[in-house]
Amino acid sequence: MKISLLKFSWYLLSFFVFRNLSREVYLHCPFGQVFYAYIFGIHHNWHSSIIDTIKIETPTTQNGHHPVPKLLYSYDNVLHGFSAVLSKYEFEALKKSPGFLSAYKGRPVEAHTTHTPEFLKLNPTSGLWPASGFGQDVIIGVLDSGVWPESASFRDDGLSAIPKKWKGICKPGIEFNSSLCNMKLIGANYFSKGLLASDPTIILSMNSARDMRGHGTHVASIAAGSFVEGVSYFGYAPGTARGTVTSDLIAAMDQAVADGVDILQLSYGWGSMPLYEDSVARASFGAMMKGVLVTASAGNNGPGMGTISNGVPWIFTVASGSIDRSFSGTLTLGNGLKITGFRLFPVRTTIKDFVLVNNGSLSTCDSADGYAQVPNAARSIMICYRTAQEELSVSDQMGVISEAKVGGALYVYGDPDVLSSKFFPNTGVVISSKDWEKETRIAVKPAPVVSAFSSRGPSLSYLRVANPDIMAPGELILAAWPSNISATVIGVNSFLNSNYSLLTGTSMAAPHISGIAAMLKGVHLDWSPSAIRSSIMTTDNPLDNTGKPIKTTDFLETKVATLLAMGAGLVDPNRAVDPGLIYDATPQDYVNLLCSMNFTEKQFKKIARSSAKHKCSNPSDDINYPSFIALFDPHGDYTWMEQTFRRTVTNVGAGAAKYKAKVEAPKNSTISIYPQILVFEKKNQKEDYTLTIRYKGISEDQAQSGSITWVEKNGYHTVRSPIVVAPALDEALDPSS
Repeated sequence: MKISLLKFSWYLLSFFVFRNLSREVYLHCPFGQVFYAYIFGIHHNWHSSIIDTIKIETPTTQNGHHPVPKLLYSYDNVLHGFSAVLSKYEFEALKKSPGFLSAYKGRPVEAHTTHTPEFLKLNPTSGLWPASGFGQDVIIGVLDSGVWPESASFRDDGLSAIPKKWKGICKPGIEFNSSLCNMKLIGANYFSKGLLASDPTIILSMNSARDMRGHGTHVASIAAGSFVEGVSYFGYAPGTARGTVTSDLIAAMDQAVADGVDILQLSYGWGSMPLYEDSVARASFGAMMKGVLVTASAGNNGPGMGTISNGVPWIFTVASGSIDRSFSGTLTLGNGLKITGFRLFPVRTTIKDFVLVNNGSLSTCDSADGYAQVPNAARSIMICYRTAQEELSVSDQMGVISEAKVGGALYVYGDPDVLSSKFFPNTGVVISSKDWEKETRIAVKPAPVVSAFSSRGPSLSYLRVANPDIMAPGELILAAWPSNISATVIGVNSFLNSNYSLLTGTSMAAPHISGIAAMLKGVHLDWSPSAIRSSIMTTDNPLDNTGKPIKTTDFLETKVATLLAMGAGLVDPNRAVDPGLIYDATPQDYVNLLCSMNFTEKQFKKIARSSAKHKCSNPSDDINYPSFIALFDPHGDYTWMEQTFRRTVTNVGAGAAKYKAKVEAPKNSTISIYPQILVFEKKNQKEDYTLTIRYKGISEDQAQSGSITWVEKNGYHTVRSPIVVAPALDEALDPSS
């Protein structure tokens, strides 16, 4: 598959609030766009004329200076509107201009920051990879911090020509020539006008598509990187690496759709807000309307409910899980006892005859000051515990040990997140408190486990569709890294470089789904974004590698994961290529969903624009989604409630087929399906069914999971959709909730 890298400034991520004296960046969405575009020829001319008009109405400042408003971007693909730097006087004048619909200040967004193909059972001889031609002629647009084009992950050995539909460019800039693009990295662009407008004194060290943070390079190589043999991170994770703000960000999305991408990959987001104010949600709606699938990370603010980012019905939202790989080191005591634990120290070391120190007053390892009392600290191994009174992370403790110049440490920890960090600046191992008590080694089963940091649903922006959608590997993922950026540190100030690095976050999970979606698009060129999402969700694996339901550890309590933590389950790429049935949805279906949200006309048109074909004659909050969510009032008396869903499934199998419903009801619920058997006489035939759930809440206010699975008779397809019963959240911003 091909990559188009569109860089937006790392520091400016949003229609951001720029403060330059009294001037700020605003996004303006006009009303009568078709009429004005006809008069002025193109939208940019119209937007410029608006800016020219309000210049006249802006008073001079006290010092006699007459500030000049500045147009930054015109948007015409995912949004109709523009962003500009305006004073408060110019903003008031703008609100009086003909066709004004809305304008608002920008917001910042944050980053949701090898072995995984084998873990996902991808292989080059059968299944999705060869069926898709390895994603041939499918284009992924990665919106991130840039790219390191010299990385071997972006070489184009043996690749076919650039797809004819591609309309983009390889934009030159500082230390980035257009010749750096190739048959793999087919385009690169960058958007920094918003940042530069915020402060004219800023000098960008790299005003180009070159990555100076590492995040974009890492994400792009996961989504669509080339095969690179023998790579590793300082000897760990050896093998083959493969790939699977916001004025600047929206400009990048707008350009990507115009350039002809099939998949848009976002690993950025912000907290929940009303959909009509969420510029990423609005731009993603416009991309979806043009047939582009937008995949995005769920965020790293878990495990609390309602913490998810990008949780809107038309974005494919991805949670993070672990994989069946651990990094270990062994501590051998004088009595011969071997303690094996987690270790990612970047240098191979062997230390002998060190003293193991278990000092109660120093066991929290929270300050370097007390270690002067330890005899020969440089040849000592401290035992560091985390107590209930201390809020230190294991990374903080490692920093203290490095600062105190202690020889090493044994970290005894109860937080599973410690096993997903690559920060390991000194010799030592980390073991869980349970392993410490039982003196057992850390195992790689069960896997996956939902990452504790992965943000949970439901989305405060819209509660009636369950999010996240799916889970993919997101912990300690090996991928490309800029060679001039430090990958890790030893001690306090010894920095090491590497061409590949391990990163953790939903930012690493989402590009796995982008790569898989691109390959599915290569197999099924006529599938809509909703069809691709359905095929991935309904063929997931809800079980771990022990054959039991996938678990999650929320606030140190291990329990079965629900749809609100892991989505449908772990992605299974090979099954997704032939799902049997799909839940499809048209752009008009999403418009009907918007119509049901009790928006004002202005709010509605901020998302759906003002096209006459977007009618609200059939509003419906029951979109044809491959999952189900029923909400109860957590403050109520927990009386029985009932909700009915209507779904349409399309037969995408080879021909005639018959399916029978298999139901697993959530706790305290009963489910009825009508009809219980679906008969298809031919491919592409559609059949409807209804699912009615009778349920009540429980006093613990916990979510409960179930599922409906359509099982093919005399065939091999099973089409599973998760069901969750959950408490409605008090903080919900959904106007229809």
